[in-house]
Amino acid sequence: MMNSSASNNTMSSASASGNNAQAPGLKTYFKTPEGKYKLQYEKTHPPGLLHYAHGKTVTQATLAPLKDKPMQAPSQSSSSVGVSSGVRSAAARLLGGGNGSRALSFVGGNGGNKSINGTSTRIGSLGSSNSNNVVGNSNFDGKGTYLVFNVGDALFVSDLNSQDKDPIKSIHFSNSNPVCHAYDPDADGHDLLIGLSTGDVYSVSLRQQLQDVGKKLVGAQHYNKDGAINTRQEIDSCGNKDGSGDPSFPVIKDQTQFSISHARYSKNPVARWHICQGSINGIAFSTDGHYIATVGRDGYLRVFDYKTEQLICGGKSYYGALLCCSWSMDGKYILAGGEDDLVQVWSMEDRKIVAWGEGHNSWVSGVAFDSYWLAPNSDGVGENIVYRFGSVGQDTQLLLWDLEMDELVVPVRRAPGGSPTFSTGSQSAHWDSACPVGTLQPAPSTRDVPKLSPLVVHRVHTEPLSGLLFTQESILTVCREGHIKIWTRPCSGEKPIQSSNIDSFMSSSLKEKSLKQ
Repeated sequence: MMNSSASNNTMSSASASGNNAQAPGLKTYFKTPEGKYKLQYEKTHPPGLLHYAHGKTVTQATLAPLKDKPMQAPSQSSSSVGVSSGVRSAAARLLGGGNGSRALSFVGGNGGNKSINGTSTRIGSLGSSNSNNVVGNSNFDGKGTYLVFNVGDALFVSDLNSQDKDPIKSIHFSNSNPVCHAYDPDADGHDLLIGLSTGDVYSVSLRQQLQDVGKKLVGAQHYNKDGAINTRQEIDSCGNKDGSGDPSFPVIKDQTQFSISHARYSKNPVARWHICQGSINGIAFSTDGHYIATVGRDGYLRVFDYKTEQLICGGKSYYGALLCCSWSMDGKYILAGGEDDLVQVWSMEDRKIVAWGEGHNSWVSGVAFDSYWLAPNSDGVGENIVYRFGSVGQDTQLLLWDLEMDELVVPVRRAPGGSPTFSTGSQSAHWDSACPVGTLQPAPSTRDVPKLSPLVVHRVHTEPLSGLLFTQESILTVCREGHIKIWTRPCSGEKPIQSSNIDSFMSSSLKEKSLKQ
């Protein structure tokens, strides 16, 4: 249980001051060419909560920027709470069975799109409760940025801009665990989607949850695996674990083949995408909603045209499954990471891998582009655009990378025995031309693709990491045990590292990494 409100107020300052107390070997800052990132504060769950080892669900985090409170507070009745078409269509995309996974993502998401595998279990009753130190506020103005994250069988909401370590709201589920969630700031009414390990999805109003003084989930819209919509708070249905009993879709004849089936009736889910045999570990929509990228247990990244439902391109990892993927804001590049400990950079224009990053010592569990970062002494409109992206892994490390396409050196394949100085070489077949549309490629040789080295290698947690988020003011790192750290960006007045010192900075960073190994 969480502390009472009185004790929480007393301990608030102590908690804030103790947030930076680090385990041995962990630093509260890391350096980049533009300055120093500092650990500002942490967010976590109440003590005594079942963690990953018991709940078997990995913590994911979603940013929820609430806008100004509407003129009239929404009604508590679920029938009067509007569910936007965006929420309905998003829920419809998520409920298709046959791929062994559950993923939540809004088209043109807000940077908080997260996904994770789900396991099929019995659908149990749904309940919610507020922690003792949470006091409902009917005058809650709802403005600000909130952090939604799951741990075990609970979903927590924290005020991102508060230094209080404890959440301000908790919602508990019985017989099922929340495994993923997504937030749409432009939704009218229900703006928060919650996916459970049973395959069920709930859409709710985040503002209503924060206003509520009771112990029930307010105004929840329920979408179950069989496509039914149920607004009741108590659900007790076993259903078919693999969803094959749903009459809306035909039985999948070949599990190895990609197929799309549309519902026979006008209800959710409206379509079922069977991507591959095995689970889908990650899903991400491009910012404009035109494309969708998936990564799966079979080790393939696949990119589809969402409107035409056609495969555009894709390729295999060097080893094992791919676990995560992310789009650049301009839709030109895709990041993918997984069990080969590498970060792949895909080009939509060339429809192939154009770079790969080596720096993690274990599986890569989260990747994301930093859309708020601007290269020093750059106005962002030059021909040579630099992309900053980050990755986190089960090695407990955060890595930051710079992708500057004009600076990448394409490896040259030379004839056996040829002199590296005098023999002429040619680019490998991997670079001859863009791959045909709809082609799934094998993994190219690492000799044929430029290698990136990380700009920053920093151990940020003691437990394996599961997520990474970028905001305008900070970087958020998430470990699978439910602990989140907020790292503030360098101050505007802080002097960046001069270009003449960048080489020495990089060499010292790599030297520090080698010493840790």
